[in-house]
Amino acid sequence: MTFPWRPLRHYVLKVASRCDLACDHCYVYEHADQSWRGRPPFMSLATARAAAGRIAEHAAAHRLPRVSVILHGGEPLLLGPDRLRSLLAELRTTVGAACELDLGMQTNGVRLDDTYASILRAARVRVGISLDGARPHNDLHRVFRRGASSYDATVLGIAVLRRHRDIYAGLLCTVDLANDPVEVYDALAGQQPPRIDFLLPHATWEHPPPPGSYAAWLLAVHERWAAAGRPMPIRLFDSVRALGRGGPGGTEAVGIDAGDVVVIETDGAWEEPDSMKTTWDGAAATGLTVFDHSADEVTRQPAMARRRGGIEALAATCRACAVVRQCGGGLVAHRYRPGAGFDNPSVYCADLKELIMTLNAQPAPSSEIGSLPAEVFERIASGFGDAAAVEELASAQLAINRALVAEIVARFGAPELVERERADPAAFDRTLARPYVRAWAVRCLTDGPAGRPGLSGKRAVRWLTDGSAGRPEPSGKFLDDTDPFRDVYGFPVAGALSDEEAAAWAAVLDDAWQVVATDAPEHLQALRTGVKAITPLQPAPDGTQRSATSRDAFGALGIAYTPDPHELAVLLVHEFQHTKLGAVLDLIDLVEEGAGERLRVGWRSDPRPIEAALQGTYAHLGIAGIWRRRSERDPALRPRYAMYRDWTAAALDALRGGTWLTPAGERFVARMAETVGGWS
Repeated sequence: MTFPWRPLRHYVLKVASRCDLACDHCYVYEHADQSWRGRPPFMSLATARAAAGRIAEHAAAHRLPRVSVILHGGEPLLLGPDRLRSLLAELRTTVGAACELDLGMQTNGVRLDDTYASILRAARVRVGISLDGARPHNDLHRVFRRGASSYDATVLGIAVLRRHRDIYAGLLCTVDLANDPVEVYDALAGQQPPRIDFLLPHATWEHPPPPGSYAAWLLAVHERWAAAGRPMPIRLFDSVRALGRGGPGGTEAVGIDAGDVVVIETDGAWEEPDSMKTTWDGAAATGLTVFDHSADEVTRQPAMARRRGGIEALAATCRACAVVRQCGGGLVAHRYRPGAGFDNPSVYCADLKELIMTLNAQPAPSSEIGSLPAEVFERIASGFGDAAAVEELASAQLAINRALVAEIVARFGAPELVERERADPAAFDRTLARPYVRAWAVRCLTDGPAGRPGLSGKRAVRWLTDGSAGRPEPSGKFLDDTDPFRDVYGFPVAGALSDEEAAAWAAVLDDAWQVVATDAPEHLQALRTGVKAITPLQPAPDGTQRSATSRDAFGALGIAYTPDPHELAVLLVHEFQHTKLGAVLDLIDLVEEGAGERLRVGWRSDPRPIEAALQGTYAHLGIAGIWRRRSERDPALRPRYAMYRDWTAAALDALRGGTWLTPAGERFVARMAETVGGWS
């Protein structure tokens, strides 16, 4: 059977093959595969350099815009601060030269302190911690080698992340039927995680899990979580919902595994995902290493190809099941049976089916997060939002543009547009995703075909295909000084730039991106992904800085020229905050309809409508974060940081003090307040 090919986008680096805990349910040390015994305790810098080179090589060859790398073990913090810093620098330098890099770490947390947090923040690493609930739940399995509880040390590590929420990725909990599910959920929720993930204990048909209903346990958690208003994403539940809508699952535990995850061990060996270690000794091995084999060679391995097989690679029982596209057969390792290999349903088949069918039968979650996946909503509401979250917003904006163009075709007739879409749908979508398409479409529908040039027929095709091309600047973004529909900012736009003006813009933009990387690294990937055009505005007559965004131009920012890259970096973050929130407001009502109240905010002399106050608060949260980081380097800047922080905190209190927010708005503002509340 021939399976589809996909590039590798997700890498797990085993930077340590030893651990300071002795968890009796650990698949690395306690299950069938014992290969850890023959591996180096730590990944050397030479091995990390070879691994980073292979990842970068693969990303460049296949033009991948972004890859993710998770530091794993054993326990990755056993590396020590110096080795960890060097390894992260190698990954950032080498892989970052080829594409955007999402860095993460999964740790038991017992060694996590402010020193490590500083290193991880500097390298923009999001950290997940393994915790199985409160002390009695956690102590069933996660203990030190002499049997002592690890709970207090883990909770101290979580406290570090709660002080540095920009790197707090969430909690991972392994299900144990001996623990009360509601008590476990309450204990995890009490740690204020951005996300929770529940992991079924690794098992096979040869070594089945402890008997009992895992579906009932998980559904009890779901009931408690839903009753609490879904205060954070739970990946398993959200994945089942997303798969039911035809979307991606976001976890290999359910859904059709994309086969784009690979492990690199401490000795540089390429391996299948770690869950395979629960099947037989050597089951994860490929026989390849980063020193001698490329990632392309890994993708051609039969085992990796099987992971791309989709439904056709599943057992006949699975292929005939009504929920196969949501279940996907579960984890590959959980299908293993000696003599039959992986041609079996999951050992958790009955539980997965019951869980999925029960969730499918329940009403969809309320509109408190609208059409956005819960995890995306939470990331954006935190004040940040990674590249994946911005891509989700961009996808929704593309759908809006499609609908507007369809209305233009229906109202005025534009056979050329219809033909262009039929000829190359993907290229047409790329065209519709350009920043000023919505502005063009809105004017077309408002003014009619005689309102402006380029509104229908051949002129529309020409404008849609090449009418908004701008000048590329060195960092890869577009300086758009020509689009006829760029005047959407409420300020006059600048005319076409001279070569000297364009060169000056390009230089300061290039420097500004470097400033963002230093002063607002948690915003960098989102900005790089979301900003498609920067349109020069005419300078303000009084010399003050001028910048703006428009709901009709997602991905475009209007900014008047400034020679100061530090000032420009603030404007980029400030305006893109407005862009993100505007895209959210296109999908979800955060303010009650008809709310006529006005609020006073610290940065304006006039009271603001509720939605405008929310927009300003979200933007100033971004500004405060920049000055917070600058003040950490230069104490003289602390008053400036304190001013922006206090303005933002006061505005959040005011927004939460009335009845003008919808439930989604209350949740959004509460998440913003968590971020600000975590700052000193």
